[in-house]
Amino acid sequence: MSTTSPERRGSEWLQAWDPEAPSWDSKLAWKTLWVTTFCLTLAFVAWFLPSAIIPKLNALGYSFTANQLYWMAAMPGLAAGLFRLVWMVLPPMMGTRKMVSLTSLLLIASTLGWGVRVQSPTAPYWELMTLAFLAGIGGGAFSGFMPSTSYFFPRSKQGTALGLQAGLGNFGVSLVQLLTPYLIAMGGLAIFGGSQTLQVPGKPAATVWFQNAAFIWIPLMVIGAALAWTMLKSVPIRANIKQQFDIFGNADTWFMTLLYIMTFGTFSGLAAQFGLLMANLYGAGNTQIVQGAVATAKRLVDGYAVPDPVKFVFLGPLIGAGARVLFSPLTDRMGGAIWTLISGLGLVGSIIYTIPALTPDFTSAATLDAGFNRFLWGMLAIFLFAGIGNASTFKQMPMIFERRQAGGVIGWTGAIAAFGPFFFGMGVTLLGPTTFYWIGVVWAVMCVGITWMRYARKGAPKPS
Repeated sequence: MSTTSPERRGSEWLQAWDPEAPSWDSKLAWKTLWVTTFCLTLAFVAWFLPSAIIPKLNALGYSFTANQLYWMAAMPGLAAGLFRLVWMVLPPMMGTRKMVSLTSLLLIASTLGWGVRVQSPTAPYWELMTLAFLAGIGGGAFSGFMPSTSYFFPRSKQGTALGLQAGLGNFGVSLVQLLTPYLIAMGGLAIFGGSQTLQVPGKPAATVWFQNAAFIWIPLMVIGAALAWTMLKSVPIRANIKQQFDIFGNADTWFMTLLYIMTFGTFSGLAAQFGLLMANLYGAGNTQIVQGAVATAKRLVDGYAVPDPVKFVFLGPLIGAGARVLFSPLTDRMGGAIWTLISGLGLVGSIIYTIPALTPDFTSAATLDAGFNRFLWGMLAIFLFAGIGNASTFKQMPMIFERRQAGGVIGWTGAIAAFGPFFFGMGVTLLGPTTFYWIGVVWAVMCVGITWMRYARKGAPKPS
């Protein structure tokens, strides 16, 4: 790809760029990757900050129902899917520098709002839903950042480059969920606002500074915007919205969308709802468990330790993001299709393994402990195989499509898969966890068939 545009002259725009040429500027490409990855990580922090706060809202004094909390946790996913439909067309129109800089500044709005509203349980439900919606901007950024970065790298390195960016960006999910319990306990960080009382059923009240979980990220978002504005360049690819829609006439766009729903849709959906699902099945969100733990005439056998979701919830996104990073170089060496096939088969097995644990057995403390352990290990296995598939599908797309179309398909598939938190929350609420998980099994089986017939078998139409 070599492009010169008289309409795009200036220090921001590269006047000619061909990553397949021997003169490819690898230094500029990797600098672009690291700056945009830093900003993408913060975008995922903003996107999943509500998932770290929402499970604790009632303990802070709010009084929402379980369904209201599920819908609130699902809202950033719905918003991210909608925002990704916008961000996917921005790279050829705005360029990398403007898009990354402005997006990083937009992250501040929802992050600041959550930091203010956790300090007093007085916000109406609609206002918190609005903040949850605005958090979706962080998820929307993915469909702009990833195609933009793909312009800078040759095809032989795109599996590694995109895997690193997406995987390290995904670490933002674990980062916010892992650090939140520690940040809220540090009164010395609470420059703005006072303390709150956290009251979890069956546990002593704790003094916390929940605003820290939000405010700590805002200076980094400002730094990210400044780095992007001063260090990034833009590749002069030109395509208006109508031209970018030519991807929808290609059948592989739709096949890869189905596959990425299986992988990233699963990852994002579980990451957003993991804590709530754990609490409502085996923790303080389950009325039967809470009553059994605190009532004089206990319903449960003594000895069941009610798990605190904050001690486990970061593990799933951590494993999924780590798998995306570690398996990306393997996809460059072995191809993406074979690993997408492995991902699909692994998801089928791990989801089936987890399903029995979605119905807790209250016979004894031992059966509850066994059920929780099966639930935890099954969920972590699902995250692992989803992460592998996240890496492999992003290797496949640049191999299947020409460069501009590949960027558009990456943005489109990312947009649809970002609805994962919304559909997961809606499915669990309306259908129940067991039925929804069986639907996941059927979906993964379908994707295994598509991968084998279209991409992975010998003589496949589109080996990738």
